[in-house]
Amino acid sequence: MPDTDWIVLLSAAALAFSVMNYVLLDGTDLGVGVLMGLTPCGKDRRAMAVTILPIWDANETWLVLGGGGLLALFPLAYAILLPALYWPFILMFLALILRAVALEFRDYAPSDGLKRLVDGLLSCGSLLAGGTQGIILGTLVQGVPNHGGQYSGDGAEWLNVFPLFCGAVLVVGYTWLGACWLYWRTVGELQRRSSLQAKRLAAVTIVLLSLLVAWTATLDTRYAQRLADPLVWMPAMTLLVALPIGFVLGFRSRRHFLPLFCALGVFIVAFALMIAALFPMIVPPQLTLQAAASSPNSQIFMLVGFAVLIPVTLIYNTYGFSVFSGKVRVQRD
Repeated sequence: MPDTDWIVLLSAAALAFSVMNYVLLDGTDLGVGVLMGLTPCGKDRRAMAVTILPIWDANETWLVLGGGGLLALFPLAYAILLPALYWPFILMFLALILRAVALEFRDYAPSDGLKRLVDGLLSCGSLLAGGTQGIILGTLVQGVPNHGGQYSGDGAEWLNVFPLFCGAVLVVGYTWLGACWLYWRTVGELQRRSSLQAKRLAAVTIVLLSLLVAWTATLDTRYAQRLADPLVWMPAMTLLVALPIGFVLGFRSRRHFLPLFCALGVFIVAFALMIAALFPMIVPPQLTLQAAASSPNSQIFMLVGFAVLIPVTLIYNTYGFSVFSGKVRVQRD
């Protein structure tokens, strides 16, 4: 039997990888959905929808892997987090369903007015889904009361200021990713508008993320100690200087994907800082990965499944992006 510590670390890495991919991929889709609610031109909204229609459902596969992986790999953490976050989870799933229905059936609306209403629902669903996801992450970082392996809170921890702020930050960040995606995938006036939106949202997102990291360090002395480690903050600061520079320069390049890739890099750094602050806890303030883990045999079984599913999902995602990688053009009268 392999060392159980390594099994737990591999399980945590598989789970973190799935969650991160969901945030990066479906977060971009949600950002496009939010921007559709801010776009008055029906033809522009149609082009925006077309950019994500072929790939949005594949992106959400990572959410299934993350949720199922948490239940199978760390069941104690699942048992504590679920009752603490019933309402955010329910609202998130309802929002994702609303968004999916609106996105798939918007073209069947018989009039422009109904299409505008459907696009408004899509935007609201995207906004609510992104906000609740940020609230869930914020509640986790803030800490979930638990004792003896059971949730011991009142179910209202997610209504505190810190999780709500995290929800707002994630919505702004998702909208930034959506604007970068549209800059890559569109042309003409829509691309120019997306470029302007992306540049403005970049500044706001980076400022909000900086405030979020500073606030996180005040929540727990262990967070402050880990984030102050030179092995953590020095690479993070280097990347957070280099990536915005690459983002700005990307708009001067013919490779229109560069701003999006730099924005995704900022998200990866932020996600890595969150992991560095929490490790080895999976549910602060006290539940560790080792204590929450299922049996080694169960984890090995799931890791074999992840070893098959993750490459297949990555290949599927990559193939979908390659097939539908061309520019989407708005048909003007």
